[in-house]
Amino acid sequence: MLVRAFDDDPVANFLFDGPGRRTRGLRSFFTTQVARQYLPGGQVHTADDHSGAAVWAPADRVRHPVLEIVQLLPTAPYLVSPRFHRALQLVFLVDSLHPKEPHWYLATLGTEPDRQGQGVGSALMEHVLARVDGEAMPAYLESSKERNVPFYARFGFEVIDEVHGPGGAPTMWRMWREPRQPDS
Repeated sequence: MLVRAFDDDPVANFLFDGPGRRTRGLRSFFTTQVARQYLPGGQVHTADDHSGAAVWAPADRVRHPVLEIVQLLPTAPYLVSPRFHRALQLVFLVDSLHPKEPHWYLATLGTEPDRQGQGVGSALMEHVLARVDGEAMPAYLESSKERNVPFYARFGFEVIDEVHGPGGAPTMWRMWREPRQPDS
């Protein structure tokens, strides 16, 4: 489902050239991200019918940026060869901009393409953000699609920066959300 959800993603299209390579690369990336990085120390939430998924790192998750990049090495063969070094530059750039203060991190949110706009992503966001607010913690994400910025803004995320990656990499939007007070 995440592979289909990210098929039109600008970063995926930059990194993985062509539909076959993109499909295999995304499958490798999400398999690694979910199984090795976020199930052990984070949280993976899915819709009951598996039409959507949200991959979060809680505020107390210890980050190991170099280890996380090494864990993604199985994805390297699917990267576009001429862009391989730019892909690594983009990964390191985005990681270097990751906030240092404690926060919840939305690594991935995806919805089955034929279910987008039907509240699947919203339900996944609301579920975790209720906990985030209960812990009085901020949240952070990077959006690789400009059209998703208003979606995240509905949940209180604000753009704090636009990242213009190296070598023609697509723009990414870094977004931050302060915790909301529970309704009295």
